[in-house]
Parts: sequence; structure tokens; C-alpha cells
Amino acid sequence: MNTNEIKAYEHIYMHKSNSRVKFWFVTCVLVFMIFLFLPWTQNIRSRGSVTTLYQDQRPQEVNTIIGGRVMKWHIKEGDYVKAGDTLVQLTEVKVDYLDPNLLARTQEQLAGKQLSVEYYKNKVGVTGQQINAINQGLQLKLNQLQNKMGQLQLKVQADSAEAIAANNDFLIGTKQYTRQKAMYDSGLVSLTQLEIRNQQYQNALAKKISAENKLANSKQDLTIARIEMGALQQENIEKVTKAQGDQFQSLTQIAGGQADIAKLENQFASYNIRNGMYYILATQSGQVVKAQKAGIGEFVKEGDMIAEIVPDKIEYAVEMYVEPLDLPLIAPGQKVRFLFDGFPAIVFSGWPKASSGTFGGVIVAVESNVSVNGKFRVLVKEDAAEKPWPRELKMGVGAQGIALLKDVPVWYELWRNINGFPPDYYKTEKASVQKEKK
Repeated sequence: MNTNEIKAYEHIYMHKSNSRVKFWFVTCVLVFMIFLFLPWTQNIRSRGSVTTLYQDQRPQEVNTIIGGRVMKWHIKEGDYVKAGDTLVQLTEVKVDYLDPNLLARTQEQLAGKQLSVEYYKNKVGVTGQQINAINQGLQLKLNQLQNKMGQLQLKVQADSAEAIAANNDFLIGTKQYTRQKAMYDSGLVSLTQLEIRNQQYQNALAKKISAENKLANSKQDLTIARIEMGALQQENIEKVTKAQGDQFQSLTQIAGGQADIAKLENQFASYNIRNGMYYILATQSGQVVKAQKAGIGEFVKEGDMIAEIVPDKIEYAVEMYVEPLDLPLIAPGQKVRFLFDGFPAIVFSGWPKASSGTFGGVIVAVESNVSVNGKFRVLVKEDAAEKPWPRELKMGVGAQGIALLKDVPVWYELWRNINGFPPDYYKTEKASVQKEKK
């Protein structure tokens, strides 16, 4: 074999050259072994969307409280409005409220009913004065009758004494006449003397009868005075009862009038408030979207949505959903990384610090009730210790969340995924402290 052939043989088979394959193989194995022991952050990935933690910062529907017809639009979709700006003007469609002077007429009815109540109050006062006058008149008449009865009682006593004296005179005259007649029968006295005694006897009898009649008349007058007093009291009771009946009737009218006044005041206030509801105002500052009614003349019902306002000042948050299997791994205070739609990012899920374009968040709430999609809703707010979220975010923007869990070696994570094991169960330090406090 000549020299050229030997060189060609050595060039083809390279049996005398130094090979570096072994060196690179060993190097790769060592690098791979080192890689297996690098720290890897376990994580849970989930899709979500941008929202807010506060209800008053979410898109708000503007509804009409009353039914009506659209008269004029003051805004259009996409306009920015401030709280209190007029969105749309309505006109009345119900027959009960079509009168343009409804408030004035209701106020007139209210004033008339108030005057009626005042008149009845005055009538009650006059009736009270009338009752007092009746009672005072009764007292005067009773005083007169009591004086009269006192006089009659004295007269009865005088007539009684006079009747007793006349009766004594009659008894004496009777005895004298009887003795005189006996003496006349015996012839001891003359007929003239007997007739004198007889005349005295007859005078005593007449005086007795007159005194008894006078006493009876005095007693009768006293009885009549007592009956008159009772009749007067009964008449007074009837008059007072009638006056009190009128008074109570007036009080009933007052009570009914006051109830009508309250009802009319309620109606007046309702009409006044309703007049202010023809102009639908913006409940908060923001952008008008989703105007539901087409234009002028369209009818709306109570509770219909007129438009929706997206607030301009929002503290953004992200709502995401996790599987029930991952729920025990999630706790308030846990860190989350986000990739927002429309914002480019380079992500190394196991090395969050090496990722670029992601934004930090902190879990603030984990709902205990499962959602309709079979997952549990988690709310995440902006992490104040990280760089702020983009100000260009809008409500509903998609977000991909990476909940950061335990740091483990790469070999352990590979082994876990090969065997289909879930991430390691653990609690954050903040969650553990909260649990111990409870």
C-alpha cells in the first residue's frame, strides 16, 4: 500500500484522530443531572377575565322606574358621561298622569281638605263651649231650684207647726164644746153660752182644715220642685249628649279628613317625584354602551334597561375558575402571575422570575359555591409589591393565570407528571397564620 492509499485510509476511518463525542456526552449528562436538581415552582394554570372587586365599579344598567315614551335622547353609544348627566327624556303615557296641572289640582284638593279639617276642629271647639254653657245654665237653674226648695222646706215646717197648733186648738175647742153641752143638758148654762162654744168649736175646725190644706199644698210644691229639678237634670243630660254626639261626629270627620290629607300628601309627593323621573340620569361617570331603545317615540316599561354604563375609574381584578381537584391548593394571600390578552409575554411557568411580560396578583377570595361550569370562582387583585397592571386593560379582557405553588426539584416535577400526581398540598404562610388565629 503506497503512501497515498494510507493517507486516504486514515482520512476515511479516522482511527488515529482524537474523538470528543465522549466529552460532549458526559457534559450533556452532567448538565441534565444539574438541570434535574434545579428548583421548579409548581403551578396551576387557569383562564379568566378582567373584572373588579367592587360592585359599584362594574358595568351598571340604567333602568327606568316608570313607563313612558322616549321623547329625546341626550347621548349616544360610546359617549362618556358624568354622574347626574341626562341620558334620555320620557313623556307620560298613562291616563292618570296626563293632566299637565296634576300637581296644582292635587295641591288644591289637599288645601280644601285641610280647610275642612280646620272647620271641623272649630266646630268641635264651639260644641265644647256649647256643652259648657249648657252645664253652666243647668247649674244656675239648679241653684235657683235649691233655693226655692229651701224656702218650700221652711214653709212646710211653718205650715206643719201651724197645722199642729190648729189641731191643738181644735182638740181644746172639742173638749170645751163637749163639756159645755153636758152642762147645758144639766141646765147649768144657757143656750147662748152653748152656741158661743159651738161657734168656737167650728172656728177651730175650720182653722185646722185650712192649716192641713196649706201644709199639703206646701208639701206638694216641694215635691213639684224636686220633680222639676230631676226633669231639668234629665233635660240637661239630653242636651249635653246631643252636643257630645255632634262633637264626636266632628271628631270622626277630623280623623277621616286627616287620613285623606295623608293620602293626598302621599299622592302629591308621588306625583312630584314622578315628574322628576321623566329625565333618566347617569348613575355614575363612565362610557355609555348597549343603548337598548332605537329612537324617538319608542315605549318603555317599568324596569326596562335604557343603557349600560362602564365606569371610568376601576380597580381591576381577575376572576378565574379552578378545578375542584385544585381547590385545596388555593388560599387567600397566594401569589398569581397573569398573562393578559393583547400584551406579549415570554413565560417559563416553572421559573416565574425568569418570565417576562407577566403581572403579579394576590388571591383575595375563593368562593365556596361551585359555579355553573362545575368550577370554583377565584378573585385576584393587583399585587401592590409588583409592577402595576396595564392601564389599557378593559372589562372582560381575557387573562391566563398561573397560581404559584411549592418549589420542588425538576426531577420531582417530572416524576409527578409522569405518574399523573397532583401538585403538592400546602398552605401559604399567610393562610396558616389566619388559621391559627381562628
